[in-house]
This record gives sequence, C-alpha cells and structure tokens, in this order.
Amino acid sequence: MSTVVDIVLLTLLAATGIALLRIRNLFAVVMLAGIYSLLSAGLFTVMDAVDVAFTEAAVGAGISTVLFLAALALAGHHENRPGHTPLLPLVVVGVTGLALVYGTVDMPGFGGADNPVHHHVADHYLEESPHEIGIPNVVTAVLASYRGYDTMGETTVVFAAAVAVMLLLAGRRRSRAAAGDDGEEGGAGHR
Repeated sequence: MSTVVDIVLLTLLAATGIALLRIRNLFAVVMLAGIYSLLSAGLFTVMDAVDVAFTEAAVGAGISTVLFLAALALAGHHENRPGHTPLLPLVVVGVTGLALVYGTVDMPGFGGADNPVHHHVADHYLEESPHEIGIPNVVTAVLASYRGYDTMGETTVVFAAAVAVMLLLAGRRRSRAAAGDDGEEGGAGHR
C-alpha cells in the first residue's frame, strides 16, 4: 500500500511541477507552489520524516504562500514572456541535475539498517536525550536542543522575510497615498 501512495504522490508532484513551468498567471503559480509543498509534506510523512513534513507544511505551504501572495500585490498577476531563448538557464539546470545524480550514485540504499545515519548520532539521540535534556519526545529534543541554533536560524530567516515583505507593502501604500494626495492638490489648484 505504501508503494502505491509513494507513486501517487510522486506523480502528483511531477504533474504540479510541470504545471508550474507552463503557467504564466502568477497567482496560479503561487497556489500550485503551495500545493507542491503540501504534497512534499505528505511524501515526507509517508517516509516517516514527520518533523521534516511539519516544517515543510508550515514554512513551504504556509508562510511562503502568504509571502508570495503579498509579493503579488507588488508584482502583478502575469509573467511577461522572455524576449530571448532560455538556452543558458536550461544548460545550467541540466548540468546541475547531472551533478546531483552523479553525487547520489554511491549512496547506500534507502532505509538500510547498516546505513551510516542509523549509527553513532542516532543511537546517541535515542539513548541519551531523555537523560541529557529531560524531554521524552526524541524529535522535539533534537529540534529544540541538539539543533537549536539551526531551528533558530530557520525561524530568523522566515521572520526576516516576513518583515521585508511587510516593509515593501508599507512603502507601496505610502507611495500610493502620496500620489493620491498630489493628485488631489493638483486638482484643487486648477479650480
């Protein structure tokens, strides 16, 4: 059953990715990006990476979608067609993809009990975190204590992005208000 769910999620991810490449309406792109993040969170859940799934759902499908929608208020809803052939970006993406595939060739099989990830650090977390930290949930212990700086950094980046978007939107409102005030004064001076 799990294999069927994996195949369905991967198929939906591929279809969403292709749709993202083809659509020019930026509102639809933002919505599809949120759906892509939500599907990714589902895939992470199926792979028993619930902490990663939670982060993907909160940051990818949640706050990123809100920030993109706020940015649409500044950019408009339609993407202009490029005036040149996108050959160079296609080559860069192709070379990067090949490098990533080459980097995964000698990786151990997924889920193998003898994989390096299942030794040393994971054993330490499972055995020692209740005694070292006093938190019974190992995932919470890892995110809140062992990876505390990393989690704080992720939170800081999301907070900084939200503040930047709010500042951009506030600046646009002020410029609209100033343009509206100038238009009213100019109109009153002609009377």
